[in-house]
Amino acid sequence: MSDELDTADRRHARRMARKKTVIDDKKATATQARGVLVLHTGCGKGKSTAAFGVLARALGHGQTAAVVQFVKSRADTGEALFFRDHPRVRWHVMGAGFTWETQDPARDVAAARAAWSQALHYLRDATLDLLILDEITYAFKYGWLDAPEVIAALRARPPMQHVLLTGRAAPAALIEAADTVSDIALVKHAFQAGVPAMPGLEF
Repeated sequence: MSDELDTADRRHARRMARKKTVIDDKKATATQARGVLVLHTGCGKGKSTAAFGVLARALGHGQTAAVVQFVKSRADTGEALFFRDHPRVRWHVMGAGFTWETQDPARDVAAARAAWSQALHYLRDATLDLLILDEITYAFKYGWLDAPEVIAALRARPPMQHVLLTGRAAPAALIEAADTVSDIALVKHAFQAGVPAMPGLEF
């Protein structure tokens, strides 16, 4: 039995040595230190939640950040209550609310354009390390914003600034422009079983 374990250990060691070589080679070619454009899309829960995890990570490194929310209209979410008074975070709740609640397309367009104007201010600020544009993809889905205009501004941002975008149904052009894309799938959700949005988990 000990011989079998010894052989298994040696095989594992060889596999890990090969894997380390591959990873080390990839790390050696990763020499472009620059701002990264990240997109969290898909129908599953967790796109904004993951973005706020990145926000916590950035703050842990002493970085400065701003959040512009394109759809959410409530300022009593857990993330807003937690982060908005942080000295290195600027937080903007600029949405008009979900479209089925507002039922006012003109108001939705005006809110999206105002949020984009605020985002443009930060996209020109070289002192800002991280910008989160929460639920911006809905602005493309409903035609509130022009995707090429937004992508051009994202590409023209300061070279070391990271931008994180969230929302369902991201357009193909935005997926192509992003450096990192996560498609968060829905497997099941408590709401489907009749559980309402719970504070601390959903908002």
